Amino acid sequence: CPQRVLALGEGLEHERSGGPHLRLGAGVPDLERLLVGQAVVEVEELDAPPAPRTGRGGAAAVTVVADRLVIRADHKRRVVDSLEQAFRFGKGRLALVFPDDGQRVAPYSELLECARCHIGYREPTANLFSFNSPLGACDHCRGFGRVIDVDLELIIPDPRKTLAGGAIKPWSTPSTEWERDELAKFCKRAGIPMDRPFEDLTEEQRRRVIDGEGKYYGIRGWFRWLEGRTYKMHVRVFLARYRSYRLCPECQGGRLKPEASLFTIAGASVIDVNRMSVGAAAAFFDQLQLTPTQQEIAHLILSELRSRLRYLLAVGLDYLTLDRQSRTLSGGELARVDLTRAVGSSLVNTLYILDEPSVGLHPRDSQRLVRILQELRAKENTVVVVEHEQEIIREADHIIDLGPAAGEHGGEIMFAGPYAELLGQTRSATAQYLTGRRRIPVPAKRRKPIRNVELVVRGARENNLRGIDVHVPLSRLVCVTGVSGSGKSTLMEDVLYRGLRKRMGQFDGVPGAHDDIEGWQRIAEVVMVDQSPLGTTRRANPVTYLKAFDPIRELLAGTGLARLRGFTAATFSFNVAGGRCETCSGEGYEKVEMQFLSDVYVPCQVCSGARFRADVLEVAYNGRNVRELLELTADDALRFFGESSEVSRRLQPLIDIGLGYLRLGQPLTTLSGGESQRLKLAAAMGQPSKSQTLFLFDEPTIGLHFADVEKLLAALQALVERGHSVVVIEHNMEIAKACDWVIDLGPDGGTGGGRLVAEGTPEDVAANPESHTGRYLRA
Repeated sequence: CPQRVLALGEGLEHERSGGPHLRLGAGVPDLERLLVGQAVVEVEELDAPPAPRTGRGGAAAVTVVADRLVIRADHKRRVVDSLEQAFRFGKGRLALVFPDDGQRVAPYSELLECARCHIGYREPTANLFSFNSPLGACDHCRGFGRVIDVDLELIIPDPRKTLAGGAIKPWSTPSTEWERDELAKFCKRAGIPMDRPFEDLTEEQRRRVIDGEGKYYGIRGWFRWLEGRTYKMHVRVFLARYRSYRLCPECQGGRLKPEASLFTIAGASVIDVNRMSVGAAAAFFDQLQLTPTQQEIAHLILSELRSRLRYLLAVGLDYLTLDRQSRTLSGGELARVDLTRAVGSSLVNTLYILDEPSVGLHPRDSQRLVRILQELRAKENTVVVVEHEQEIIREADHIIDLGPAAGEHGGEIMFAGPYAELLGQTRSATAQYLTGRRRIPVPAKRRKPIRNVELVVRGARENNLRGIDVHVPLSRLVCVTGVSGSGKSTLMEDVLYRGLRKRMGQFDGVPGAHDDIEGWQRIAEVVMVDQSPLGTTRRANPVTYLKAFDPIRELLAGTGLARLRGFTAATFSFNVAGGRCETCSGEGYEKVEMQFLSDVYVPCQVCSGARFRADVLEVAYNGRNVRELLELTADDALRFFGESSEVSRRLQPLIDIGLGYLRLGQPLTTLSGGESQRLKLAAAMGQPSKSQTLFLFDEPTIGLHFADVEKLLAALQALVERGHSVVVIEHNMEIAKACDWVIDLGPDGGTGGGRLVAEGTPEDVAANPESHTGRYLRA
């Protein structure tokens, strides 16, 4: 049925005049009808202008009738013209009034606003959806998703202590006697017992102690007072000990301003999409229903999104959420993300060089990696990988084997050709292990767990751990296995390491959520060797990292010529002034900045890379000066100084794990990933440690050849024989098969993991049909 419609230009700003006419804004014609209440009134009939309503910006506004018409098929052109005119003169707003429908009003707006209540929104730009831009980042946390605040778990680490017994750790020092007196006075006034464990106080009593009351400012007030003095370095250091990161209360970890969540696609905002897992995001974009116009606009963006998500799915990272911070990823997860970023560009005729892409991968995931590399090859790309993983070596079209040994004893091409021909080579150490002519044997006899001599982690539930109980036998070699993302690093570092450090009074971050660690009193010390880098300075080298340079400098300072010239041990240090070359500050090189290119290091023109002054180089110990001593390999140094010397004692762990070829003064920046890991292991093994020390190693076989794994395993077994306990996270089945006890987590990663699949001897785990590790361990 035809309907009568009024097309109205809404909100036309105007100024009152003395007569019956309205003087409208610039460019607006003198329209003759207004909507007053529910009636259309001719302007000439008004004795005075109607009372205006408030428009945008507080300006007075009235509603002007642009047209009155009956909707019919032959009126289409007039309807369009009237709507365009109403939008134009209404500055993007109009309203349709239906007199036949009780004066129903249907407002419309061309602007980014609600047509009824006129709430406006900012024009969207790409930066609005980026937490790296000031336009999009949450104002409270500046786009980090977390804010730093005092951590009561660090301030009151042991709630079993009483207030009088030092429950409040920052107030337990001699310099905070005044604070303790104020606390005692307040507790006396408030009737709060100071001789009762803090955890036994009522919730109200604990709140008053923490938040303060009256003249007593409380723990939080005291820290707020300290925050006003952060211009002092020691105050900043002190605050850092008792603060930690918390979820931002404004954005709840979304990292973006509230406006960013107002824009949605298929009902999901950018924050909702970021919180999806890779698998859920892939399904979301695959099932996205768009109009033909939208599809044309989004075609390229969607194809790029789907391609990158597909690569993440292909390498088994479907459980990772898109907003997961890279610092929380395991080594294997990070390696696979980097790989997908490289291969997701869909290039052709490209040379890809990948340095150990299988790092941190469980054997189950290695086959997925192989498929991606084969897919790259199928696109006419050339793929070169540096690799020790047997599965990837077997699938290669052409193999280049270097050797015969490491360092100065290597550098020769032992073989170049297909895999089948490699197996027949007798000089290649790689071929010997691949064919089984050399192998790492299964131990003839395993050490059985000692009854009640163990750590028992109760209710571990950090990240994806599902409240599991785990038994860790002491004085044994224990291996934690499972696919990437199953919770291994969370269990060992967040729960076990930090939990033990907290119980020993040595805080190293907030422990992961758990109920208890039974038997921790049996541990005298805990040492963590993780995958963090050794450093980026060229000044550091193996001899200083192992603290073996100190006895070398003392030997040099004890020579007759050094005593005659008044040289001390500090004279032979390149880290302090005195004997070093001051032109290069003891580095041996000078940096030439190349502006837009990488910096270039050239030998110092004064000392020619010797690092020391000429008169210092004249001092020699057994015919060698300090420069010549730093050029020795660890093997040569052992023979030069004698096996019973202090220098040899500190270098011996380096030789035991197969790094005897390293030169003492070689910059750490030139070491490979596997060498860096083993150097950290040697430092941990060489330091004086108390009996019953617990050593925790995070994938120590990274970058190791089969022969190096054999040496590493012997070093780990030696630690256990000396009475220590060793726990390793490993995907290498050669290590797992030689351990006394295996803890297998999984069965999958992310939400599909976090369960204790199996624990026991390697034979027990191999017999478990639910264990992915067991399947490869059986072989």
